[in-house]
This record gives sequence, C-alpha cells and structure tokens, in this order.
Amino acid sequence: MINKIQVKYEKMHADVQLPQQQTPNSAGYDIYSYLETPIKIAPMQRVAIPTGLKVEIPPGYLISVRPRSGLSIKEGLTLINPPGTIDADFRGEIKILMINLSSETRIIGHQQRIAQLLLEQYYKIDFINANIIPLTSSNRGGGGFGSTGKN
Repeated sequence: MINKIQVKYEKMHADVQLPQQQTPNSAGYDIYSYLETPIKIAPMQRVAIPTGLKVEIPPGYLISVRPRSGLSIKEGLTLINPPGTIDADFRGEIKILMINLSSETRIIGHQQRIAQLLLEQYYKIDFINANIIPLTSSNRGGGGFGSTGKN
C-alpha cells in the first residue's frame, strides 16, 4: 500500500497545469513550465523557469526537484543543482533552475514538462558530540572516492 499525503497548492494563473504522474508507478510528478513567451537557453546558460505554482508542504516533508531523463539525454537540458529542495516553509512560486549542457540553443515552451517532483519525508538531526570517531569503527574507515573497488 502506498501512502498518500495531501499537499495544498495555489495556481497563480487559471491555466497552470498541475504536476502529474505519467504512469501509475512513477515516483515523480512531472512539473510544467508556465511562460508568456518561450525561453531560449544558450549553451551553458542558466535560467529559472517559472511554473505558476505554489505549494504548502506538510511539516516533516520536502519536495525534491529532479531532472527529466529524456530532456537531459535528448536535449542536454538538466537542473543546475539536482536534486533541488523545496522546504515545507517555502511559499513562493516554484521555479525550476535549468542549464543547457548541449552545444545548441534550446527552447522551453509554455506548459512543457521540465522536471519532476518527489515528496520525501525527512528527519530532524540531533548531532551528538562523540569527541573522536575512530577510523576503525567501520570496515571502510576513511576511504572514499572509489576506495571500495572498481567493480
């Protein structure tokens, strides 16, 4: 059984399209651009794409913003900071921070699927001072960046 959590929304314009799952088992909900005119994105240019949507996320949850794989591989358009985070206390318009990694100018049109949203639960962290955390407290120790092998 998959739990459902209610997220309140506000459409800033009557024709704003709500995020949608594309298949019944999709984890992400595609979010759409809301543009008066198409936006051209030059190679390596960064832009904030408006969506015309505001949300009220319940406490203890966040919405992560992730790239759409098809848009990334086919057009070279992806997010600047994946995953982006929309906190439960943010009440402004959702804007999608995109970058064009291709060698050609790309165009984002009105009501185009530009990213996907995932609702995620988070936990408060109670940091506890341990004074020293010995490297021998795990098999991996201080190894990182490929230290676990090539396979």
